[in-house]
Amino acid sequence: QVQLVESGGGLVQPGGSLRLSCAASGTIFRINSMGWYRQAPGKERELVVIITSGGSTNYAATVKGRFTISRDNAKNTVYLEMNSLKPEDTAVYYCYAEAVARILSVPYGYWGQGTQVTVSS
Repeated sequence: QVQLVESGGGLVQPGGSLRLSCAASGTIFRINSMGWYRQAPGKERELVVIITSGGSTNYAATVKGRFTISRDNAKNTVYLEMNSLKPEDTAVYYCYAEAVARILSVPYGYWGQGTQVTVSS
């Protein structure tokens, strides 16, 4: 079983910055990809950004150029640096990891519990 623990959400003014962190723990053989999704009130959960174990990234168009993902493979941790935040970035941000728990297991998707990000003046 893999657990994901997020931290770093909060309230910030438009134009401000926040940094989210997500650490994976538990029984982990390999983590393939990690990333962030978000869900605003009344909307579906959407991809923010994903990063593979090799460092390839896929950003949503709405955050490209403002958000930066990084990953520490040794610590099974991923970070999301969010700059130039806008009110429309307000959402619950969920950490995601595709991981293999044991050597003969198949990859499985795991979710964190979410952290609230509110952008408001």
